Amino acid sequence: MLRGVLVRQAARRWKPVVRGVTALGLCAAAGGSVVLGASPALAAGPGPAGSRNVPAVIPATGVRLISMPGPAAVAVPRGAQSTAEAAAEVKPLGQLREADVLVVAPTALKPALTAAIARLPGVAATQALDAATIKVNGRFIQMLGVDPGTFRAFAAGPTARSTALWQSVASGNIALSYTMGQLDKLALGGRVTVAGHRTEKLRVGAFGTVGIAGADAVVSDAVARSLGIPAGNAIVISAPDTSLVQLTARVKALLPRGAGVAQLVAQSAPGVTGSAELAAAGAAGATSVTAADGSMTSVQVQAFLTAAESRVGQPYVWGGAGPTVFDCSGLVQWSLRQAGLVMPRVAADQARTGPLIPLSDLRPGDLLFYHTDATAPTYISHVAIYLGNGLMEQAPEPGENVQVVPADFGSGFAGAVQISPAIAAAVAGNPAG
Repeated sequence: MLRGVLVRQAARRWKPVVRGVTALGLCAAAGGSVVLGASPALAAGPGPAGSRNVPAVIPATGVRLISMPGPAAVAVPRGAQSTAEAAAEVKPLGQLREADVLVVAPTALKPALTAAIARLPGVAATQALDAATIKVNGRFIQMLGVDPGTFRAFAAGPTARSTALWQSVASGNIALSYTMGQLDKLALGGRVTVAGHRTEKLRVGAFGTVGIAGADAVVSDAVARSLGIPAGNAIVISAPDTSLVQLTARVKALLPRGAGVAQLVAQSAPGVTGSAELAAAGAAGATSVTAADGSMTSVQVQAFLTAAESRVGQPYVWGGAGPTVFDCSGLVQWSLRQAGLVMPRVAADQARTGPLIPLSDLRPGDLLFYHTDATAPTYISHVAIYLGNGLMEQAPEPGENVQVVPADFGSGFAGAVQISPAIAAAVAGNPAG
């Protein structure tokens, strides 16, 4: 039996569906966050309820749907739930399901395809949903349209259990990522402008994450239809007790032209790193020259660090990927590109690009990951570059610039990753091909 021990990743190649919806939106590093590894020194806490046989695998923050600061995972502040929200009916929560694989197509998928995928070996459950990259307040983000009652089982445990939260989505509200709410200074109960087939003003009913990295918004399937997103153009698959590399290959063979498939969880068999299985799936075509141990060469490291340090003083902008504005993961991706290396866009994916390393093995060019999400203190939501001599470089937050500061290994530190160019290329290119 395989056990996931690394991280969840975003499905990166969502296809265009309507005017105002593009093929691939930007998602800031903090908009996709994960817990690193199963190592006791790095795993900050247990996985969500329902993550059977997957210790220390935490859903990535993209759409966790926590509505406000505080311990209650609810969609609206206590006493403030509207009559429409209270009246919105959603099905009771059944068995929690781990979201392991995501299929996305440019047009609606036939129900027969979902049924065929459900019959594949190892598949425990499937759920049709809608997915698109769409403009919200002038920024392209990735959105899910769901049936709140049936999709809730695929969300993280606290989110899945909040009936009030799903009632809010069912009543027509939009739920946004905690990061988007914080960085864009959005107010719970306020409205955002969503540009689909037509422009709509949607009420913000919640902030947080649902467990699919990169997705910054969740609406009901009815709202998704009004925005012009094709009905059922995506499928989430739960298959916690099988090889996801093999499963994604089987799923891909069933898909129509233009549809894509991506793992949401990296796995490893006992004694084998999750990165190794990922590399076997997708790194065969990688052309980067690497060191004997699979890491960057000294020339690549020097080019990476030189590029990164040349950006010191440039402003932080959420979603910025260079050359003059950056968020934390954008800085990492741009700097590696200057060294001729491919890197995925969000921190959730960047955390999958090599083996976890102890601090005793830390060296310049390694990546450092942190917990900064106030609604999810055990989730990774920031990345920095280790420079050596106890220093790191980061793009910190709005209002600040790219900076070199002492490396922080305090309570928010989640772990360090040594970049493997081949694995990074595999993650960036979708390991299922």
